[in-house]
Amino acid sequence: MSMPEQPPRPRQLAFDLPVDSRHGVEDFLIGPSNEAAYGLVEAWPHWPDAWLRLVGPEGAGKTHLAAIWAKRAHAWTVSAREVLDAQVPHLVSGGALVVEDCDGGLQDEAALFHLMNAVKARSGHLLLTARTAPDQWGLRVPDLLSRLRLAPEARIEPPDDALLRAVLVKLFIDRQLVVDTGIIDMLALRMERSFAAARTLVDLLDRLSLERGRRVTRPLATEALEHLYAEE
Repeated sequence: MSMPEQPPRPRQLAFDLPVDSRHGVEDFLIGPSNEAAYGLVEAWPHWPDAWLRLVGPEGAGKTHLAAIWAKRAHAWTVSAREVLDAQVPHLVSGGALVVEDCDGGLQDEAALFHLMNAVKARSGHLLLTARTAPDQWGLRVPDLLSRLRLAPEARIEPPDDALLRAVLVKLFIDRQLVVDTGIIDMLALRMERSFAAARTLVDLLDRLSLERGRRVTRPLATEALEHLYAEE
């Protein structure tokens, strides 16, 4: 007597749900590539100037480190596009401010220059995040460019092997995925060496794992790598 055929396993749908990315000081992973930047940010309020530029590649942890400082300094956080001349008095009223993505296209360069002056006049502090140095921002106000060039810089470099592995582990934990250390080692060896690539890779593996209804295996990890780097 033949057994009835089992219905095919339903395919799970992957939704873009928010990921629990914790930005506490205990969640910031420190290695040779970011320890100098971390130390300089943590040195507040004993900064060499009223402002500090935090520079690093996409996904390097600038927002995380800025959030750590913002909590300590009771600072507000705004994007560079929100820095407008009419808002400067309000923005400096808190005494400490984070301005993120300064190389993402400033709406009002003169407003940022006035903001820096106002912060210093009030003995406040300003943390500016960007992926690149000011010379690459396409600035048209010479005084602003000159001031930003002279501002102290905290730089986050691309991760070393140990930090890249640690970042992968943290990203998987944030998504509640359990992955063997051997798979972590294989991913770190074959992937692009950047924080942004780690986030993209883990996002893809999370989606594939959910769609297939199985854990992250070596074949699934290999498939994700081939998908991301097929053109290389």
